[in-house]
Amino acid sequence: MLIAIAATVVGLAALAWSADHFVAGASAVARYAGMAPLLVGMLVIGFGTSAPELVVSAFAAAGGNPELAIGNAFGSNVANIGLILGITAMVLPIMVHRGVLRRELPVLIVVTLIAWLLLADGTLSRLDAAVLGGVLLAQITWAIVVGRRNPSDELAREVEESATMTRSRAWLSLLAGLVLLVLSSRVLVWGAVDIAERLGWSDLVIGLTVVAIGTSAPELASALAAVRRGENDLALGNVIGSNLFNTLGVLAVAGLVAPATVDPAILTRDLPFVLSLTILLVVFALWPWHRGSISRSEGGVLFVLWLSYTGFLLVTA
Repeated sequence: MLIAIAATVVGLAALAWSADHFVAGASAVARYAGMAPLLVGMLVIGFGTSAPELVVSAFAAAGGNPELAIGNAFGSNVANIGLILGITAMVLPIMVHRGVLRRELPVLIVVTLIAWLLLADGTLSRLDAAVLGGVLLAQITWAIVVGRRNPSDELAREVEESATMTRSRAWLSLLAGLVLLVLSSRVLVWGAVDIAERLGWSDLVIGLTVVAIGTSAPELASALAAVRRGENDLALGNVIGSNLFNTLGVLAVAGLVAPATVDPAILTRDLPFVLSLTILLVVFALWPWHRGSISRSEGGVLFVLWLSYTGFLLVTA
């Protein structure tokens, strides 16, 4: 048991470190390759911060633990909104002023509904995974088209103005981050599954709680760094991109690796909560009564909801 706990803690810590270096390296390499700054920003915010969820879910599905993979995807979405945005908004209210974010916020609701409809038959099949992957590609394409129509978007400027690194350091950071990302994911999945078995918890619960919090660490680190720079609204961009990739990309990878039966609790408990929390986020961010911001009190509401949901899962596990 102690070995499994140690493996989980070390795996989580290494996962956060490796994801940060992988994202930084990937961003720099892409810029050296001549990729447009806006596209780099979108892909880094989306795929980069969801890399832990993608790798962990792939290994979990391949290892015969599909519920861990599915729980990781939805649990990370809940942690991103309740834990990360909740804490960030409580520290400093989050302004919502970027057109691209305003457009993509409602898309989160649609994407969650699509995933719910596909899983409603109680299975995550390869066909379901292919549909989710197709929707993700369509979303990326749409974001690129919109981005090209708005070349002055602040997201592009922030990527262009971000700290640079040498070409060799960029490749080293990318490769080292990728290797450690894979290794730490394997260690984390092994430790989490062992703990779940010994405590009598299901793979779904461990995925929704411990693993989800761990794989959301890059988003939390990014959000806190943005607060220190006075750019806390970047946290919202990270969460939007990450949640889109979690719902579409992570589930697609898990389904393609190993089709699975969906626990009924996902349909009756977890997906309704994910959807409700997403709708609440959209209301807080876009409702006109506070002119496009997420206030401290609203951040507190999001955090309390996350805390209550997580506590309920652990108590009833």
